[in-house]
Amino acid sequence: MDNPRAVTIVGFMTCDSDILIAGGGLNGPSLALALADGGLNVTLVDAAPDGARETQGFDGRCYALALASQRLFQAIGVWSLLDGNAQPILNVKVTDGRVGEGPGPFVMGFDHAEIEEGPTGYMVEDRFISGALREVVARHPLITKISGAKVISQQVEGAIVTVGLDDGTNHTTRLLVGADGRGSGVAARAGIKRNGHSYHQTAVVCSVAHAKPHNATAHQFFMPDGPLAILPLPGDHSSIVWSTSDDTAARLAGLSDDDFMEELRPVFGDFLGDISLSGVRFTYPLSLSLAEHFVKDRLALVGDAAHGVHPVAGQGLNLGLRDVGALAEVVIEARRRGEDFAAPDVLARYEQWRRWDTTVMSAGMDGVVRLFSNDNPFLRAARGMGLGIVNALPTLRRNFIREAAGLTGDLPKLMQGRQI
Repeated sequence: MDNPRAVTIVGFMTCDSDILIAGGGLNGPSLALALADGGLNVTLVDAAPDGARETQGFDGRCYALALASQRLFQAIGVWSLLDGNAQPILNVKVTDGRVGEGPGPFVMGFDHAEIEEGPTGYMVEDRFISGALREVVARHPLITKISGAKVISQQVEGAIVTVGLDDGTNHTTRLLVGADGRGSGVAARAGIKRNGHSYHQTAVVCSVAHAKPHNATAHQFFMPDGPLAILPLPGDHSSIVWSTSDDTAARLAGLSDDDFMEELRPVFGDFLGDISLSGVRFTYPLSLSLAEHFVKDRLALVGDAAHGVHPVAGQGLNLGLRDVGALAEVVIEARRRGEDFAAPDVLARYEQWRRWDTTVMSAGMDGVVRLFSNDNPFLRAARGMGLGIVNALPTLRRNFIREAAGLTGDLPKLMQGRQI
């Protein structure tokens, strides 16, 4: 197909869809909408049966959406369904300390008023994001969703990928996208290996109600065993991401709700008054995991299928949505130019765009985890001074705020709030 007549030849080939996306979580449907808005026919394969992702009540699962991610959701027609259930993050406070001793003397504080664009980000429950995506996907005429089926095979022949599902059906497409998580079968079948390591930490995730208002402030409290994030939710509620040693997390998971709260209270502190558990508790083992390649022959990876990072900065979903914006932009613009949008040179543009940014972000978060997850007195003094220095320098502090809001680097158009 690598010849001047390639576009003409591809044009005569017929497929069931232009692009098939494996993965029905959050990144897969977001990408389907971005591509379909650009005129491409998309098949979205979700291993979960119809209704399995629907949650009527609050279960504690939440995401911190950077401002740039909010703009992407607005651009693909999803934000209007989320706005009423989103909690703006107006301030961020970062400190170091120990359990029982409270925060250290140095605090790094971010105020959204220091940038012109708006809130640093928003906290939104998983059930609202997934529900909004399902609703918009269901009414898009260029998206076909297949639920309750899993991709089990893929074969590339020329300009066509034949994808086999476990329901016995085969589907042809020009580009296969893996949005199927860290254990991506799409990546594994393509021979794409992963590099990384375990942090020997587990995140204990839950939500709490508290007596005092949070004032739209997010807190990151670094402790020797790992960071505790306290993230504001609508009303007098906050989401908790407590990263601690695997042994401690296993013990916490086995406690009753009352006993768990007795363990959480001295770590949480009393600055929001009395706290009580809301929803249920989850645990997630923490590791760094990067795919060696983000693309292969007529294949691309997005989200956790390409990279898995520590939640210390709440950037997991935001990195995935950057992939969504970048891949959609590369593919749609290539198609408009008359190129074969799944050709190696086109997909290389996507990998070049996202690989460096993801590697730098992953290395940065890895360094923060290593620096703060210890009780070395010299490192404690150094990082305390570092927090104080950043807080005292307005220009540096503003750069950190823009980074947290996802406004730095080579942003895809969708993350600027622009259509492709």
